[in-house]
Amino acid sequence: MQNRLAERFAEHIQNIMPVRLTGTIVQTQGMMLSAAGFPAPVGSVAEIQLTPAGGGGNVNAEVIGFKDDLTLLYPYSDITGVRRGTRITLVKTLPWLKVGENLLGRVVNAEGKPVDGKPVPVLEDRTVFDNEPPIASSRPRINKILSTGVRAIDGMLTCGAGQRLGIFAGSGVGKSVTLGMIARYTEAEVIVIGLIGERGRELNDFIERDLGDGIKKSVVVVATSNEPALMRVRAPMTAMAIAEYFRDQGKNVLVMMDSLTRFAMAQREIGLAAGEPPTTKGYPPSVFGMLPRLVERAGRSVKGTITAFFTVLVEGDDHSDIIGDTVRGLLDGHIWLSRKLSTRGHYPAIDPVESISRLMPDICDKEHLQAARAMRRLLGAYLDKEDVISIGAYQTGSNPDVDKAIKMKPAIDKFLQQNVSEPASIEETKQQIKELMTNCS
Repeated sequence: MQNRLAERFAEHIQNIMPVRLTGTIVQTQGMMLSAAGFPAPVGSVAEIQLTPAGGGGNVNAEVIGFKDDLTLLYPYSDITGVRRGTRITLVKTLPWLKVGENLLGRVVNAEGKPVDGKPVPVLEDRTVFDNEPPIASSRPRINKILSTGVRAIDGMLTCGAGQRLGIFAGSGVGKSVTLGMIARYTEAEVIVIGLIGERGRELNDFIERDLGDGIKKSVVVVATSNEPALMRVRAPMTAMAIAEYFRDQGKNVLVMMDSLTRFAMAQREIGLAAGEPPTTKGYPPSVFGMLPRLVERAGRSVKGTITAFFTVLVEGDDHSDIIGDTVRGLLDGHIWLSRKLSTRGHYPAIDPVESISRLMPDICDKEHLQAARAMRRLLGAYLDKEDVISIGAYQTGSNPDVDKAIKMKPAIDKFLQQNVSEPASIEETKQQIKELMTNCS
């Protein structure tokens, strides 16, 4: 760990600026600040001295770009009290984060500072926020299953240790509940949860209601919807940096990010404020550059694994939503949560027909794979004729697969549904799906 940090700092040593580099604020536009006489590199952190009218104290801001002779900065918090001529001072050119075992069980903000009211933890190591993804040629193949404890996932969409999956859904379909079930019952040794742009009340709801005892081996990184866009962009980076630290200790880490959509929206705010041209649905090019950079940091390395579940909030349950479509092409599979199933009280509302795990054929045994494919075929056959079946117009014997699907539908639904308080081991799930499909043949 120390050698890797030394290499990272050595790479940036040429960009180190004088400690007392100062400048002045000459313009504000929304949340963005423009400073004169402040030639700090992009990514640097500056300190802004507020006036007494603004409550005094200091506010940090990050350099996000340049325009003519001005340096553009985006603040970490409210800038009330900033005026023309306000002095800013360079704090550091390479932001870093304190990490260590004592982060487990804690809730921190996008800067890695605890926000759970408990004493500040003693953290022995340091890492940078924005690490480079592992070199592609150095990544070992994913060949082991990571149990999530959710039957619908373990049985039909089996996840490998180091795989990256998306959970796609509209609002109110059960993303948080599904993530909570995974966090409670997964075999992962460490869980890092990033709550990005969530409502403030949802933090304690998630921890107490959904996460439960899972908090003991978890680190929760939160940036609520009222925080500046830069904090909502930084929070996923912080969560991934913490996960990388534990991965490099040889652990199997599970990262759950809710949601990539709000991360993209926050970067859209920053990009447009910095003068980037809007493209599809107003998203600037930087969004489509940052998404793969974040996602690629997860995966398997020679030291450990980071398995990642990224939620995507699709607008109007649209499968072709621009962020959803982009993310789908970056991941190793996707899980679709169906509003139709949710309204029927089918939980978790996972639609196996619309979902896929691209690594399932590589990590599952032959019997399990055949059973999962048989169940998918029956579900697909039933959905094709669902309208006809519901009005009683289907004639038995017209299609053997549909006949089997009608007969097996109650048993399949019972297998796919799972109570929040009901754990399911991977071995039990495999045995159940094999027996279920053997009985229907």
